[in-house]
Amino acid sequence: MKIVILEGHASNPGDLSYEPLKALGDVTIYDRTPKHKVIEYSKDAEILLINKTVLGKEELEKLPKLKYIGVLATGYNVVDLDAAKNLGIIVTNIPNYSTKSVAQMTFALLLELCNHVQEHSEAVKNGDWANSKDFCFWNHPLMELDGKTLGIIGFGSIGKKVSEIATALGMKVIANSRTITDETDRKNFKWVSLDELFREADVVSLHCPLFPETKGIINKENLSKMKSSAFLINTSRGPLIVEEDLAYALNNNIIAGAALDVLSAEPPAINNPLFTSQNCIITPHIAWATKEARQRLLNIAVENIKAFVKGEVVNVVKAVNER
Repeated sequence: MKIVILEGHASNPGDLSYEPLKALGDVTIYDRTPKHKVIEYSKDAEILLINKTVLGKEELEKLPKLKYIGVLATGYNVVDLDAAKNLGIIVTNIPNYSTKSVAQMTFALLLELCNHVQEHSEAVKNGDWANSKDFCFWNHPLMELDGKTLGIIGFGSIGKKVSEIATALGMKVIANSRTITDETDRKNFKWVSLDELFREADVVSLHCPLFPETKGIINKENLSKMKSSAFLINTSRGPLIVEEDLAYALNNNIIAGAALDVLSAEPPAINNPLFTSQNCIITPHIAWATKEARQRLLNIAVENIKAFVKGEVVNVVKAVNER
């Protein structure tokens, strides 16, 4: 079976082994695939593994040998699922592989906003501590999380893990999600409306999928509801935020800070308004990318393909009219 990977470098820059995948068929790996090369690279593939490569109806119709698309991510909005269904192409994704890593990154970003570790380290190396009249100094306000309220938008596996860590740090948790589950066993937790979440939270953390109803959920109107001391964290999807509105909110002290691992366009334009916003931390979409998470991703991708070959497909993503 011919297996083609279109974005090998994204999930495996060379520190993981492809041998388990190669045991399943003839594997061709392209580290990167420009848009104009998608059809050329994929034309002989029966199994196609992608990450951010867009496969719309036009592309899929030009790949008559294709039987299976494995999205090497949890999100699957890059594939036209209705077109795939009509063409008899199975689409799978990789759920939950990065839950622990993304939750960890959420707090790495939040703790940086609270303690400004890197900026204080740089200040020390620049001589500020050596020249201090006191035994210590700080050049930013420092914030303790115990007793603060974390508002989580989206309460899937990552949102739940973030809630557990927040509770361990002594935070209260409020959440809003499309699906309301029984969380009565959770300490210091309650479901709230979006309006209540924005108004009550000291920290708002985004963990919801990108759907039409969530696109731009962080906008001028909702930012204006937040506390002026509040922080915003996004380790989910960049288009959840209207970036011009967030930049304005940061620069006009409507909220106190933001930490983002994702942006609306990736790689971003050099003139992204958030690059010059005050108290805004941005990392290059790395929350998912620990070696442990990427190994889980590859392991699950292999198991997905094994199941497909046996006719026992797992982790199938359904078209809209099948849900």
